[in-house]
Amino acid sequence: MKKNYLHTSCILGYLLLLSFGSKAQNTVFLNKGILQIKNQTILSSYSNFINDTKGYLINDGELYYHETFTNEGIFSFTKRLTSGKVSFLLENAKNQVIQGNSSIEFNHILFKSQQPKDYFFDLKSNIEIWGELDFNQGIIKVDSTANDETKLTKGMISFMENSSHTNASDLGFIEGQVEKIGAKEFVFPIGDKGILRPVKIGASGVNDNIFQAKYTLDDNEFFTKNAATSGGINQVNNREYWIVLRGKGKAEKDIKLTLSWDDNTTPAALLKDPEMELHIVRWDEKQQLWVDEGGVVDMSTKEVTTISTVKNYGYFTLATVKKDWILDGNIVIYNLVTPNGDGKNDYFIIDNINRYPNNRVEIYNRWGVRVYETTNYDSLGDGSSNVFTGYAEGKVKMDKGKKLPSGTYYYVITYEYKDDNGSRMIKKAANLHLETN
Repeated sequence: MKKNYLHTSCILGYLLLLSFGSKAQNTVFLNKGILQIKNQTILSSYSNFINDTKGYLINDGELYYHETFTNEGIFSFTKRLTSGKVSFLLENAKNQVIQGNSSIEFNHILFKSQQPKDYFFDLKSNIEIWGELDFNQGIIKVDSTANDETKLTKGMISFMENSSHTNASDLGFIEGQVEKIGAKEFVFPIGDKGILRPVKIGASGVNDNIFQAKYTLDDNEFFTKNAATSGGINQVNNREYWIVLRGKGKAEKDIKLTLSWDDNTTPAALLKDPEMELHIVRWDEKQQLWVDEGGVVDMSTKEVTTISTVKNYGYFTLATVKKDWILDGNIVIYNLVTPNGDGKNDYFIIDNINRYPNNRVEIYNRWGVRVYETTNYDSLGDGSSNVFTGYAEGKVKMDKGKKLPSGTYYYVITYEYKDDNGSRMIKKAANLHLETN
């Protein structure tokens, strides 16, 4: 059957209410020209909508889309105005598709579904939100498969500087990767399998900062493959994880990270004493184990926030920690060094020592001879520089650069710790086992 096309090239003006398309299956609302929706103008499309490659649509009024939306041209709004709003209405027992190879700029946007969770908004286009996203109801699933034409993912939601969202719940959230651009604190409205599980990033103060986040529930294969933990971690939440990445902007600055626990997704074994035991942990790709990022617990909101800014990114989740292993400032010391190149304990690991640069690390052999000494240990926090790898270094009393034999050594660590009570020096000394054979 031949399709019916409604072509447009016009400006829709003040207080004009229009409804394009019929409910006939083969009617298409096709824009090939300039279409400007003025403030206080309402336009509804009950047909599949296509903004063609030559289409230029500026929306400063109200647009309602009831069927598939396709953008191949320019779709935007007047940046100095705040009136433009687009509503996607899922009314039939099928997914509503939002697609196209050209990115879309929305001021305000609303998603409203009258269908159960089995049906969703299927996002196969890159969209930017400059105003507010309203989750009236309905889950948005972001298609992360590659788009051969644009060389990007098919779907992406980007929240621009000063944008926001409202009414996120188990009935309305984003499933898939979400991007935030800007300097302000932001809560990513993400979830999976019908459950909202947001992640919050603190303010960075840098307008060009870019962060991306995604949440995954019940990925058993991932946790089976990535089960190793650092010594201070007791039990990892193996039901859920958040991916948080920092993008490449003109300026980059780290942030504090906040996760939450939920009785529906967080294992009960982790919640016996969350105020004292619950921390945020990160999967360290280099060490191939979960490392402790610390945690300040807010029992009223069921949230855990890192003590300081996060320096490395990737997979995050919650875990209980062994409190007797952890020093002030969330310092954790590992007493085994095996520099054999397997990526595990290849250097003397002192978790979070880089957060306290006024530090000194000394190592002595069993005769009391100093074999290693340095300040500002592991300044980058990734083991790439200024760390003990089994060689005599620093102000030592034996051959500098010499490979040390296997055996038991003795370490002394001092660092300056600051909190609300002021500044103080903390000292820790204990045995260190070295295996160099």
